[in-house]
Amino acid sequence: MKLKETILKDCFIVEPTIFNDERGYFYEKYNQRKFEELSGLSGDFVQDNISKSSYGVLRGLHLQKGEHAQAKLVSCLEGKVWDIAVDLREDSPSFGKWIGVELTEENKYQLYIPRGFAHGFAVLSETAIFSYKCDNYYNKESEGGIIWNDPDLAIDWKLPPNDIILSEKDKAMPKFKAKNF
Repeated sequence: MKLKETILKDCFIVEPTIFNDERGYFYEKYNQRKFEELSGLSGDFVQDNISKSSYGVLRGLHLQKGEHAQAKLVSCLEGKVWDIAVDLREDSPSFGKWIGVELTEENKYQLYIPRGFAHGFAVLSETAIFSYKCDNYYNKESEGGIIWNDPDLAIDWKLPPNDIILSEKDKAMPKFKAKNF
């Protein structure tokens, strides 16, 4: 496993070591000790979530606020997604900036997203199975988010706008300037 820094402070890509042979492959998806040694961060994850979505589904931009904020380690187990992290920490040098990372079943990359970030992804393949490891439990009352097409963030979701499929909740998210975080 190795970590690749991104332009966002404390947000990084986790690249696994993959062992391939004629039978298939093997890789260690998560090792708390290695994660903590490489990142200097706590790797205490308490909740795993899985979602399955079809092409064009855009989930996000979501976050948990206050004491229920969550760091996430996300990956795509099947298919391909364009994963987005937005730094919402006002004291951060990368506040208001975002990155996009293609997570696929082939590259097996994971994205570590610290607390204080919004997160979302768009499905680029026919279907995708997406995995989230979270370091805090979900709390409905602490939900927050930002509208997917916020003009100040100007996120490129890698999908034609007419192909994007949103939940009613995601259609109603506030703009970045509303600071619903």
